[in-house]
Amino acid sequence: MQRAHDLNLASIDLNLLNILDALLAERHVTRAARRVGLTQSAASHALARLRELLGDPLLVRGPGGTMLATARAEALAPVLRQALAALEAALRGEPAFDPVTAARTFHLSTGDYAELVVLPPLTAQLAAEAPSVDLWVHPTDEEPADQLAAGETDVALGVWRGRNWPAGIYEKRLFDETFVCVVRGDHPAVKQRLTLARYVALSHLLIAPRGTPGSFVDDALAAMGKRRRVAVAVPHFLVAPHVIAATDLVVTLASRIARAVAGPLGLAILEPPLELPGFTMAMAWHERAHRDPAQRWLRDRLLAIGAGA
Repeated sequence: MQRAHDLNLASIDLNLLNILDALLAERHVTRAARRVGLTQSAASHALARLRELLGDPLLVRGPGGTMLATARAEALAPVLRQALAALEAALRGEPAFDPVTAARTFHLSTGDYAELVVLPPLTAQLAAEAPSVDLWVHPTDEEPADQLAAGETDVALGVWRGRNWPAGIYEKRLFDETFVCVVRGDHPAVKQRLTLARYVALSHLLIAPRGTPGSFVDDALAAMGKRRRVAVAVPHFLVAPHVIAATDLVVTLASRIARAVAGPLGLAILEPPLELPGFTMAMAWHERAHRDPAQRWLRDRLLAIGAGA
């Protein structure tokens, strides 16, 4: 007979645990057999195997033909039921995400543009709907798919422009953005309207996240046989309006950022004097998080923010 303390899961037919749970609940071999869909003889054989494995009779004859659980069986019953219930819940799938009671951390990766546009409404929603959920924001890698695949971030926000994602990455549009021109409110050379000639003559501030020259503005001007002078280039969106407020430079800026900062900084927002393409802000996530209820809840919040942005 195998000694009970030598047992490990690899040595046990796990079907026996389900039968044992039924036997301990019913205290009757025939009823236990019916409960798990076995014949009475198969259940009796399983009980004999369990007795040998555990070194205990488990169920013994009582008065009037009843069966009584041994002390070992009484101690084992609640532990076994809890373990089987946990396994059943895991196999059925995770329960629905309840933001009110959930305590967890979400990880986003993005740049400063999306931080300004998305984070204020998102953090407000978290505070109101999910008070114990935390949010960590990380800079986006050159290859955000690697961050997503490694589980370092749950959702990446960015301007992907038809990026050829590897297998397992999902992408969905959040909102479309347009551009405006921004100067300080008392700019000496710009009044209510910005002409193309004045636009080209001004010195420009360029937002160059990768630190390289050239942009969609330069491409559009080149197509018209024109060029501009970029006097200052910065890597981040949010510093640009502060530079504009202190200089006579002009910047071509995403309209949502311009609207957010123009009032406090005393800036003037003008329509560009040339046709410029906009861009689409999107979110990306990995297949590993696609069906997770908590992750779906987060993505739904982001989609709602995008719809109202």
